Amino acid sequence: MAMNKQLQVTSHPHIDIAEDTRSIMLDVIIALSPALVLSIFYFGFRSLILTLVSTVSCIVFEFLYRKLMKKSNTIGDLSAVVTGMLIAFNLPVSAPYWMAVVGAAFAIIVVKQLYGGLGKNFMNPALAARVFLLSWPGIMATWPKVFERAPLFGSTVDVVTSSTPLASLKAVTLPNYTLMEMLLGQHGGCLGETSAIVLLLGGVYLVLRKVISPRIPLFYIGTVAVITYIFPRGGLDNLQWMLYNILSGGLMLGAVFMATDYATSPVTRGGQILFGIGCGLITVFIRYFGSYAGGVSFSILIMNACAWILDKAFRPRRYGVPTWKKAGAKK
Repeated sequence: MAMNKQLQVTSHPHIDIAEDTRSIMLDVIIALSPALVLSIFYFGFRSLILTLVSTVSCIVFEFLYRKLMKKSNTIGDLSAVVTGMLIAFNLPVSAPYWMAVVGAAFAIIVVKQLYGGLGKNFMNPALAARVFLLSWPGIMATWPKVFERAPLFGSTVDVVTSSTPLASLKAVTLPNYTLMEMLLGQHGGCLGETSAIVLLLGGVYLVLRKVISPRIPLFYIGTVAVITYIFPRGGLDNLQWMLYNILSGGLMLGAVFMATDYATSPVTRGGQILFGIGCGLITVFIRYFGSYAGGVSFSILIMNACAWILDKAFRPRRYGVPTWKKAGAKK
């Protein structure tokens, strides 16, 4: 007697999409690659080796931790690769390789895996690693000049250093760089500060691929632009002060690639808007009144901790429930 095979169908809707975590992370890697290539052009092949050390370290730490904890292997989703690239992008090219390894261990083990892995961490692993590595301020504040090639191995003490545009802005003076040099990244800074234009192009690619929403980057950068234009410091020109502020530091890298992290940013439209505004406000506040010249890392991490309440505040109304009906009210 032939058996009748029944097809079990769950409730609608039925949506089949080609995107998965691996494809999303691959798009992010593609978007970051032009900035990596430009950093190699500006600072030499030490940029590439530092990125490889950071990336491989993240993969190894994730594999070993999940193996030790007897959990499924997740290195195939490429999230560790993205974290490794972003850690390197937050380091100066003169940083010793062991710092990339330490940052990778902190990001993967402490920030990501101890909370359950990808999607369960409440703060961005790469930014948390950057803040942790500020424990070595002398190394993190050493910026080789553009086109001064750092040696691949050994000491980098002899490399000529330069001040960053943020340091000049902190001293209430305009940097000794043209706006075109700022746009192209021809100034001292981290690997991820190489060029605002290539980072923006990477962001456009991610938006077109529908990997990220433009809301957070636009409201983040827009908030910084509006406040710095309205309140320039030292009587400097409003427009110039604004342009130098949005092109300085890790603002473009943070706004496009780290503030938009799925696990640590809101998913609701209103939540994303307030998240971007909050990041912008805190960034300017730190730059204006804090002792630290930057502000991007701390602003995003602070807003990461607020993402849940922003989503809760803008949680969509359940279908069929009147807006005036209070939750739990008796019929």
